[in-house]
Amino acid sequence: MNHDSLMAVSPVDGRYERQTEPLREYFSEFALIRYRIRVEIEYFIALCEIPLPQLSDFDKSKFEALRNIYRNFTAEEAQRVKDIEKVTNHDVKAVEYFIKEKFQEMDIMKWGEFVHFGLTSQDINNTSVPLSLKEAVEHCWLPLLNEVLDIIRKMAEEWKDIPMLAKTHGQPASPTKVGKEFRVFQVRLEEQLRQFSLLTYPAKFGGATGNMNAHKVAYPEIDWISFGNKFVSSLGLKRSFPTTQIEHYDNLAAIFDNMRRINTILIDMARDIWTYISMEYFKQKVNKNEVGSSAMPHKVNPIDFENAEGNLGMADAVLTFLSMKLPVSRLQRDLTDSTVLRNVGVPVAHQVIALNSLKKGLGKLILNEEAIEADLERNWAVVAEAIQTILRRENYPNPYETLKALTRTGSVINHQTISDFIDRLDIREEVKEELRAITPMTYTGF
Repeated sequence: MNHDSLMAVSPVDGRYERQTEPLREYFSEFALIRYRIRVEIEYFIALCEIPLPQLSDFDKSKFEALRNIYRNFTAEEAQRVKDIEKVTNHDVKAVEYFIKEKFQEMDIMKWGEFVHFGLTSQDINNTSVPLSLKEAVEHCWLPLLNEVLDIIRKMAEEWKDIPMLAKTHGQPASPTKVGKEFRVFQVRLEEQLRQFSLLTYPAKFGGATGNMNAHKVAYPEIDWISFGNKFVSSLGLKRSFPTTQIEHYDNLAAIFDNMRRINTILIDMARDIWTYISMEYFKQKVNKNEVGSSAMPHKVNPIDFENAEGNLGMADAVLTFLSMKLPVSRLQRDLTDSTVLRNVGVPVAHQVIALNSLKKGLGKLILNEEAIEADLERNWAVVAEAIQTILRRENYPNPYETLKALTRTGSVINHQTISDFIDRLDIREEVKEELRAITPMTYTGF
């Protein structure tokens, strides 16, 4: 950890900087400036490809040199943009002036006034931010989530035949399988990822109040609606239309809500595993150099699952706020969305931290079959459901009440208790044999 990290206000850029460093390519101030430049450059190129009459003589062989402005963007150049902003007091205008400086260096300033032509700042911001989110999701968040999901799939398969006592309301209930319980989380996550794959990343691109007024008045013969749709699509986004001055953020909110549902499933899993560890169903691989407690040397705490739960909760809090706030704007726009959008990377960072913790925690788990079997053996009462169901099938009088009386006596219910109970039943011997075959280890359903 460097000195800058030690002085960071947020643990995202301090304590956890090594985990979140890849996100700087998408959500830092440097990254936002670069994404803005990218949108501006690609927009200028798109105008050339129409072509606008005044751009028909622009040398298309220079397109790659233009793209290199954002491809090879440096920290020093980002600082130049910030220096311009100190004068303009407008961050997007500073980007426009920076690009025009590059045009001057490339001796193409003749076409410089078509940089940011007919646009308002939100055309750039509401394209840059969704694009940065999309690429961060594709390159950082989704791969990490799929790694965790793959681990869950492997555990579901590896432990599919291991019987385990279920707990409903914290009390012993009909047995299940260890692998099946992991599969529950697997299919929940898979369904949310399926829904996530259907979502689109929205962008607003339409001028000062969304109507492309300036474009139409300058070039009324051009189909600017189709142009806007095609341009936004070329960036991998979907154009929202009609809009006000800003994106209405409904689809962005849907992305945040879906992320939040995924996080909630992961919190649910982390808490379950934490509980299973406390029940000794799982042991954890020990790192001899780690300290579980400053006072109790014997402790191996489930810190990875606790860390994941905390960071997922932090992410959900911010995602909820983003989802509820962003779609609300006074009239054609107010500025509240601008400062809020700068925090889109915060929940993604907390999710990345949490997913890394889950990977680490899941990798430490050792199934303690001995403890699981012992818990099943202690809870023969759970086969009462099976016995009373078969008795119902046999039209035995009051089977539920009969089993209730047996299991709620307060005395220990074990294999012998159940066996004696079966012996006393007034039923056919073959049915008794069927009942005797039921054990907590075999009564696990499908």
